[in-house]
Amino acid sequence: MSLVALGPEGTFSHEVAELVGADSITLVPTIREVFREVAENGRQGLVPLENSEAGGVGPTLDGLMAYRVFITAEIFMPVHHFLVAPSGVREIGTLFVHPQTHEQCSEVIEQLGAEVIHTSSNAASAKAALQRAGSGAIVSRKAAELYGLHILRSNVENNPDNVTRFVCIDATPGETEKPAKCSILVDPESDRAGLLYDLLGVFSRKEINLTRIESRPSKRGMGRYVFFMDITYSPACPGAIEELKTLTNVRNLGCYSRMEVPGWTC
Repeated sequence: MSLVALGPEGTFSHEVAELVGADSITLVPTIREVFREVAENGRQGLVPLENSEAGGVGPTLDGLMAYRVFITAEIFMPVHHFLVAPSGVREIGTLFVHPQTHEQCSEVIEQLGAEVIHTSSNAASAKAALQRAGSGAIVSRKAAELYGLHILRSNVENNPDNVTRFVCIDATPGETEKPAKCSILVDPESDRAGLLYDLLGVFSRKEINLTRIESRPSKRGMGRYVFFMDITYSPACPGAIEELKTLTNVRNLGCYSRMEVPGWTC
């Protein structure tokens, strides 16, 4: 399996790609670039979709809206963060941190009272901390080891049960004999009273469990939204999705199973 994932070396995406057994890993600078490689060059990609503390990952949701790709598997990763700094730094004046990491570690960051600078990835945070005197970062253990940073505090996430859900994406739907979940994107063609009620009613009548619903700006003007929905798979799912398409614009993002990683309990 060859995967495209968010780099540089030391990101959580890089770590997941290694642990799921990818034979070849291509690291790119942005999540949007992962989607472009999948949609335009037929690659397989790995992206973070949501976090138990910070919620949906905006660039991934935007990528699912913008590119014709499919989710083929999901992976749940226990996530722990570490406050790090170059050797010899005793007081952190500037803290480099990825926006999602900031949300997941907000309590410790507020206690530090340092200037916060957001970066494109946890690995980028580690590299930046090496380049400015008196600075630190919050990163993964792998990034700390890779870039030679000293760990000042371990497990600085707000919630000790912090988990990030990653998904594999492909330009073609996956072939899974026993899928566990389906994901759909609902893009309302018109704003009318009762539309969401009608959509949810389809799941209720067919006794399908809706496990997640998240709105995202459609980028077509204020008050225009799309909805991402996850449903527990059952034989009734294909018929339900087809019925939803008679009500509004619906795209099936894929039916897929969970990929287990030895040693991870989520």
